[in-house]
Amino acid sequence: MGGMVRRAAGGGGAGTGTGRGTGAAKVRAPRRPGLRLPPLEPYEEAGRLEPDGDYDALEFRETDLSGQDGAGARFMDCALTGCVLDEASLRRARLLDSLLTGVRGVGTDLAEATLRDVELHDARLGGTQLHGAVLERVLVRGGKIDYLNLRRSRLKDVVFEGCVLVEPDFGGARLERVAFVDCALKQADLSAATLTDVDLRGAAPLDVTRGVDRLAGAVISPSQLLDLAPVLAAELGVRVQGTD
Repeated sequence: MGGMVRRAAGGGGAGTGTGRGTGAAKVRAPRRPGLRLPPLEPYEEAGRLEPDGDYDALEFRETDLSGQDGAGARFMDCALTGCVLDEASLRRARLLDSLLTGVRGVGTDLAEATLRDVELHDARLGGTQLHGAVLERVLVRGGKIDYLNLRRSRLKDVVFEGCVLVEPDFGGARLERVAFVDCALKQADLSAATLTDVDLRGAAPLDVTRGVDRLAGAVISPSQLLDLAPVLAAELGVRVQGTD
């Protein structure tokens, strides 16, 4: 377990990698999406999503997409603002160069979806299925997401900023250049995950309930190391007790 987690002294920002005197390597910062939306046309609210549909340069505003089937659909240069996504089926959908603001929903199915150059702001989501998905250059800013299923997903250049993640499941996922900035990470599952250049210093709290042995490739702060000490000791089978 020695050397499993890289420590960095001071500095919580992504990609700072100060660590002077600790021998810590600099963590590579994620690339953020360079999102510039073109002029958008309003989405025809009387219509319904179609499987494998194409949606280009559309604005979905306060649209109720609950229970609709958009599996395999492609959303390109779109904005979804204040939309309801309860039980919406977007399995294998592709969200490209798009902005989602204030979306809310329970049980949204985005399994095996592709999100590239996407920003998600102030979402309130629960039980979102993103297992097997690919996220590249994605910014999740603000909001709260409960029970996010990211099992066996691939995250590259992803930033979680100013948001709350409750019981996120990263089991078997691959995370590369992922940063948590001023973000609450509660009861995270990292079982069988692979982490490369993952900056956890901005996570407060940093609460890992499973898979603490998978933290190789992550950078944490000295104070976080102390917080994780009981979990690390349990993983090693070390008993910690005072002297008589």
